[in-house]
Amino acid sequence: MSVPQPHHDERPRHLSDRREQVVGQTAMPQLQRDVRRRVLTLVNPRSGLPWSFSAFRAAMDKVWDVGGTELYYQFCKSVADGVEKARRAVDEGVDIVLVAGGDGTVSTVGRVLVGTRVLLGVIPAGSGNGFARHFGIPLSPARAARALAEAIPVAIDVGVVNGLPFLVTCSMAWDAAVARSFQKMPVRGILPYVFAGVQELLGYKPQPVEVIVDASEKLFFEDPLVLTVANLTQFGGGALIAPKARPDDGLLELVVALRQDIPKLVANAGRLFNGTIDRIPEVIMRRFRTLDVLRKEPAPIQIDGELFDAPSETHVRVMPSALRVLVPKPGKLG
Repeated sequence: MSVPQPHHDERPRHLSDRREQVVGQTAMPQLQRDVRRRVLTLVNPRSGLPWSFSAFRAAMDKVWDVGGTELYYQFCKSVADGVEKARRAVDEGVDIVLVAGGDGTVSTVGRVLVGTRVLLGVIPAGSGNGFARHFGIPLSPARAARALAEAIPVAIDVGVVNGLPFLVTCSMAWDAAVARSFQKMPVRGILPYVFAGVQELLGYKPQPVEVIVDASEKLFFEDPLVLTVANLTQFGGGALIAPKARPDDGLLELVVALRQDIPKLVANAGRLFNGTIDRIPEVIMRRFRTLDVLRKEPAPIQIDGELFDAPSETHVRVMPSALRVLVPKPGKLG
């Protein structure tokens, strides 16, 4: 199965597209004899960093530019650019890649680091920041930098949908369509995301879906409104779509809600944010290692905040302990 290269516009990408733009390479600095680790900070200049780059760099340098560390910075000018720079970092022996951006940028870089020894650290600067929220990484860049400087390395699971790795969530119903409208919004944040959801809900037409869980249990949904696979607890913005998801248990979580249950779901919307959505009887949940999703027609799916065109048959699986990440120590949140 080929791996797509997404780009940042409102058009869905194709899971069969292998084309990739290769950008000009920037040489990494030469190591000094006393350098014990190399740290690359990849910054998405279109993300929601609250400061100028110079202010961000000053905050980073304060805690990361220390003896024994070679610290340098690069910008992600595009998705392909971020992929190329992450690959080059792996090839040239970088120890840690810090990503300043949203879940889409984190996922783009993280896919390259899957199966390598390179550690991923996240400085949240997006709209939802589901990855950072799950692991308790402070949303302030300065506090995040301090927390990650004393963080511990852990190995986490990675989801794979039709050959494409994802770190946070993958959605295949109305919850995927929301990403299409959100990408068109001129501003980011929770309120625009809500507006995008309402806009898509008004015209959304569910299609029947059959799922096969771990090649054994078959489920049929006539009109799914939410059909999300979660690797982590967070949808983003504090919404806990899978409150019991764990990043290191070798399992993913399927979350399904039907359009016919909208009144009950709306009445219990608060449960999405207090971690009790799994207590709503109408919400169906399954934990699994493999999942086959059979839809009547091809339709876009959302993968870590990015929209991709996908065929009617979709296969999802988990890769246990496939990515090494930096997680703040308890009580060390910057």
